[in-house]
Amino acid sequence: MAKRIINFNPGPAALPLPVLDEIREEFLNYRGTGMSILEISHRSKPFEETLNQAVERTRRLLNLGDEFHVVFVQGGASLQFCMIPMNFALEGNPIDYINTGTWSTKAIKEAKHLGKDVHVIASSEDKNFAYIPKTFHVDEDASYLHFTSNNTIKGTQWAEFPKSGPVPLVCDMSSDIMSRPFDPKPFGLIYAGAQKNIGPAGSAMVIIRKDMLQRVPEGIPSMLKYTTFAAENSLYNTPACFVIYTVSLVLKWLEETIGGLEKMETINKEKANILYGFIDRSGFYRGTTEKDSRSLMNVTFRLPTEELEAKFVGEALKAGLGGLKGHRSVGGCRASLYNAIGVNDVKSLVEFMADFQKKEG
Repeated sequence: MAKRIINFNPGPAALPLPVLDEIREEFLNYRGTGMSILEISHRSKPFEETLNQAVERTRRLLNLGDEFHVVFVQGGASLQFCMIPMNFALEGNPIDYINTGTWSTKAIKEAKHLGKDVHVIASSEDKNFAYIPKTFHVDEDASYLHFTSNNTIKGTQWAEFPKSGPVPLVCDMSSDIMSRPFDPKPFGLIYAGAQKNIGPAGSAMVIIRKDMLQRVPEGIPSMLKYTTFAAENSLYNTPACFVIYTVSLVLKWLEETIGGLEKMETINKEKANILYGFIDRSGFYRGTTEKDSRSLMNVTFRLPTEELEAKFVGEALKAGLGGLKGHRSVGGCRASLYNAIGVNDVKSLVEFMADFQKKEG
């Protein structure tokens, strides 16, 4: 069996090793059923228990009250770009967006495709999305304010979420959900593609404040209505069973092994500080984002030349450090420090970076 690498991929991304071990242990015989999780019915009691465990752990970890539904929707976060305006845009009211990069841009594009009155109230495009906007005005009549909490490609993150008064927040948290605690009350909806920080690809976790469901128009197809998923506990059709099962195990690991989101945030800050601190001191590696907007999840950096960057990525992989190539749209390098990446993993990366600098700097 080949040795496992330290997986810095941005998504699909690293999963906690204890979770993978548990999947392997019960893969052929899921909880005494005599079948794999890939084979059992989504209508069976064992799967429904797994689904409900994932929902309840989400509620506990995020401190969600009874005013929220937790559902799983296939199509990843990208399907939410159109589902949200289809369900929640109020007739005659604009939708406010803050544009901080690729995924915000895609969400804006989908809302415009639907003919919605889209207002981009702030953007960091003027500096190639290297920062989080500080000043903006939320329209008090806006249907909602949409933003992306963490930007995997550009390496920026909201340290504090935008204030929107009575206007509901809608947030794409695909790459930093479950990485830190926050107050859920201002949010009308939170969505997250599972494959970055909570599970494998194939589904999105969607957290919906119940009062938002009153907005859902009748004319939307059933599979594009949030009321369908909320009413049927994500079981209107066959859900992504393996994804939900894995998410439930990841959330168990967060609760029982890590000890909750406060402790997870402490670990994530330690990891980021180790790597950013080294980059800043090196004189060889260069961060690509403004310091007060840096992401704890995705550390983006450049080397002196593109040739050195290619060599760095190749040599790193040989050393057992994978997934360090930057997104194809921006180049450079990127280390994704999701929850499953440990402090010692980051120390191993920094050690390699120091050795590479000695040889090539």
